[in-house]
Amino acid sequence: MINVTIEREQTYIKSFTLTGHAGSGPEGHDLVCAAVSAISFGSVNAVFTLCEIDLDIDQAGDEGGYLKVTIPESLDEQLLEKVSLLFEGMVVSLQTVEREYGQYISIFEN
Repeated sequence: MINVTIEREQTYIKSFTLTGHAGSGPEGHDLVCAAVSAISFGSVNAVFTLCEIDLDIDQAGDEGGYLKVTIPESLDEQLLEKVSLLFEGMVVSLQTVEREYGQYISIFEN
């Protein structure tokens, strides 16, 4: 099971963490894992490219199954809104996967 935890400060996403493995198919053919990976890494890359900021990223080595992304504290309000909006799009996409494949992914918000 992939667990996604979204951390908020007021209305803004401040960090998100993905843990676990979907296990919806054999390694290399796991569609849920592929979807979650594409959505999350695509969102991180969008923030890098469109907002030109460095995110604090912690991820597991070769075994995978862990990704934590934290938005820097020092962002001004306008840039924080832009970054948060891009990550809100990620959450919507992950919720779509959760609706179809809820036995393999759960999303929590703090």
